[in-house]
Amino acid sequence: MSSGPRVPLDRTALGRTLTRIANAGSRAALGGLSGRPACSVRRIGFTGAPGAGKSTLMRCLAAASLARGQRVGVLAVDPSSPYSHGAILGDRIRMGEVASHPEFFFRSLASRSAHDGLADNLADILCAMESHDFDELLVETVGVGQAELGVRALVDCVVLVLMPESGDQVQAMKAGIIEIADVLVVNKADLPGAGLIAAEVKDVLGRRRGDAKLWVPPVILASQHDAASHQAVAQAIEAHFAWRRGRNDETARQRARAAYHARSLLNQRIEELLAELPPATFDLPPREVHRELVARLAADFDASVSTHTQEA
Repeated sequence: MSSGPRVPLDRTALGRTLTRIANAGSRAALGGLSGRPACSVRRIGFTGAPGAGKSTLMRCLAAASLARGQRVGVLAVDPSSPYSHGAILGDRIRMGEVASHPEFFFRSLASRSAHDGLADNLADILCAMESHDFDELLVETVGVGQAELGVRALVDCVVLVLMPESGDQVQAMKAGIIEIADVLVVNKADLPGAGLIAAEVKDVLGRRRGDAKLWVPPVILASQHDAASHQAVAQAIEAHFAWRRGRNDETARQRARAAYHARSLLNQRIEELLAELPPATFDLPPREVHRELVARLAADFDASVSTHTQEA
């Protein structure tokens, strides 16, 4: 939590800033970058299948943090249509009673060209929010399943939320997102089958081999009206942060975020270039399409070098 008096949170101004960043193309995003983020704000990612209750869990955890005098920001990624490229963005009602708290900020983001459960320019958006004296930033992924691995690079703690009906999903996740989760929550634990899923997840985690010093993800049963279960989730997250503080891996974390950032901007630019290519280009062999894309990327680089030379 910040020491000393805070500057009041101007949600309107922050919202305008995030809109500008979210709408920026890859070239504009690169032009607006200035150094590496400080990585000083706690970032917690929430992922899992749609309907698992991620938003409800986040609301409960945010309410507890706000009650402790912390400033909390929530970014929720919603899927974009592959045809219209639009998204049905959630609004502040998803956060219930905490939405009106003066130290709370909520923003929905369209995934756009991102294919990893996140959103275009999310790395830049998180960096922008770090300058507004937040104590915690909560990130909710699209919820597409085991493909959502990008969140690992952008947050400090990954919470995977499952449901009692997740049996088949657990099987599919064994070689995917379950491997990157730091805390696993079987939500809606008042429904039949919750204990069985928790036992199955623990069995999967128990089969892992590796260094005994590695973090062992706890598996927690939670439900919407069980405040004690939400406190257990918060305590598990705290325990993970305490474990991280003893690892002294700040350099590796910075590099992982920088690598993800570079990769996401490159992927975004490739999507833009693909959209710019004349339709007849795709009548050519894949090698020729690739050659054209590489040529256009090279032209981007040449133009960037020329601009920096003129500015110097």
